[in-house]
Amino acid sequence: MIVVTRLDGRQFALNPDLIERIFESPDTTVVMADGANYIVTESMADIIEKIARFRARIISMAHNYSDDAEEQHSPPKLSIIHTPGNPSTKG
Repeated sequence: MIVVTRLDGRQFALNPDLIERIFESPDTTVVMADGANYIVTESMADIIEKIARFRARIISMAHNYSDDAEEQHSPPKLSIIHTPGNPSTKG
């Protein structure tokens, strides 16, 4: 989630994956996939930067996730099994 500010100073969080459009004219308006519109104090560039930082943080968290923790807390990983006679297997 990213935190943005309403014109009255109240902050709230938006799911950046549901943002459809952002435009400035002159206030910044965020249009969500469900059609909701939010007018915020942040500039379009600021919101885009917040989204980029949010996504970078998610990727970083996934990259730093310990394999040991994964093995202890998640079901076994699935793998592709090649059966005899499958044209995609060799030999």
